Amino acid sequence: MIPTPDQAWELLCEYNEGDFHRKHARTVGDVLRWYAVELGRGDQADYWEAVGILHDLDFERWPDEHCVKCQELMGERGIDPSLIRAAASHGWPDCVDLPPELEMEKVLFAVDELTGLIGAAAMMRPSKSVSDLEVKSLKKKFKDKKFAAGCSRDVIQKGAELLGWELDQLMEKTIQAMRASPNVD
Repeated sequence: MIPTPDQAWELLCEYNEGDFHRKHARTVGDVLRWYAVELGRGDQADYWEAVGILHDLDFERWPDEHCVKCQELMGERGIDPSLIRAAASHGWPDCVDLPPELEMEKVLFAVDELTGLIGAAAMMRPSKSVSDLEVKSLKKKFKDKKFAAGCSRDVIQKGAELLGWELDQLMEKTIQAMRASPNVD
């Protein structure tokens, strides 16, 4: 079974009660939907969004089993193995030995941490919005290892490399995707 984005959201909410995790899931889902369209895979937009919503399904309750427990939870629901793998692959190499292979998996790997960094950078702006955030400002925050220290710069850089993109390109596209999201302030 491949869940719709609404079904993915319902499942996520069963295991995630905190606003932070729910908002992150919505943001990553919206960003993946945007990328699906941007990369010519609009017919797969619902699938990409569902993966984005479910990628951290297990994180709130089982942070020490992240990307492992989610495979079990989704498997018990009869969710298609391709979606399970895609969602879990963003935890490579630290949590699981499932390197991102498909384009969507690589995008998820690249944007998961980056959306957090962009969100934190946007909150520092007078507007408190991503609407006027520019790559130049984001790169300054990226270089400051103390800023949003929980967002791995190594993972973001590796994600750009996996996609064969320059870091600036990944940042610019992800900012655009977040601007298009109805779930990003």
